[in-house]
Amino acid sequence: MVLQSAVAIVLKKYRLKSNLTQEELAHRCNIDRTYISMLERQKRRPTLNVIFSICSNLGIKTSEFVREVEKIMEEQ
Repeated sequence: MVLQSAVAIVLKKYRLKSNLTQEELAHRCNIDRTYISMLERQKRRPTLNVIFSICSNLGIKTSEFVREVEKIMEEQ
């Protein structure tokens, strides 16, 4: 599996678990409202700064996020 696909899956999972819209999450992260959508559609690659911001605003550890991405990539 491509890295962007795994990131998209994990991002959407945690965003929905937090009951946030893409726009709400983007606002909390101080990024453009369309950016979360582009990440979830595999149109963009997040920087490390963005990943840390997203994880912070979702209330999860960045290491947990990355671990799940790795797990998905290993399964494919």
